Amino acid sequence: MAIAANLLSVLACPSCKGKLVWGPDKTSLVCRGEQLAYPIRDGIPAMIAQEAISLSAEDMAKVDKA
Repeated sequence: MAIAANLLSVLACPSCKGKLVWGPDKTSLVCRGEQLAYPIRDGIPAMIAQEAISLSAEDMAKVDKA
């Protein structure tokens, strides 16, 4: 199940309140500022800072520049 574009536009990083974008595999939401990926499980984003995955510079280069 995909997240609707209008929902993505109102979601923010719980750490810095920055904009989130799709991860390269569309199974996570990424905060470019914090370089964190929030997983999406069963169509629901896990917006808990403790569940975020730190991304390397190589991983960040794969993130869509939307």
